[in-house]
Amino acid sequence: MPKRVDHQAQRARIADALMRVAAQQGLEAVSLRHVAAEAGVSTGMVQHYFHTKDEMMVFALEMVGRSVQARLATAAPDDVPGPRGLVRALLVQMLPLDEERAAEGRVALAFFAHAAVRPHVAAELRENTAVLRAFFADQIRAAGRVSDPELAATTLLALVDGLGVHVLGGHYSPEHALAVLDAQLDTVFGPQDPM
Repeated sequence: MPKRVDHQAQRARIADALMRVAAQQGLEAVSLRHVAAEAGVSTGMVQHYFHTKDEMMVFALEMVGRSVQARLATAAPDDVPGPRGLVRALLVQMLPLDEERAAEGRVALAFFAHAAVRPHVAAELRENTAVLRAFFADQIRAAGRVSDPELAATTLLALVDGLGVHVLGGHYSPEHALAVLDAQLDTVFGPQDPM
């Protein structure tokens, strides 16, 4: 009987290897050969699942998104009450506050740089950003405190992206980044009720 292969698991294994290579050595080290060596598979297997580096990068970024969603799914409903809580919970998952998120942040940063010079790759990133921005704008609109929810959503996304870069670079501590985020959330949603 032929051996059954879980193709999605193989793709995830290769994408994990790509993320490790990109996080440890930078995007310039990402090649079929390096990723195959990190994953412990042949370059032929990597080529079977990903025909180009761009395909690998897009899939790796999707994996980062799934990881963020999985962490959010494990949060208890009481941990994210109301629109502010939902927005904050998601934004906090995007900040490099621990080693897992720092590795994801390095991969995302590498992907942004990669996409900046490849319009066909950037298109997927724009779509993901548009969905996230619309979700934040809906939550902000529900709170009813600002006149332009889309502008406020864009500001929050840009703020977290910038804070992430500065935390990764050691310019700000994770605690300082959270304090800055909370100050902006106060501006958008109003001060958080003391517990």
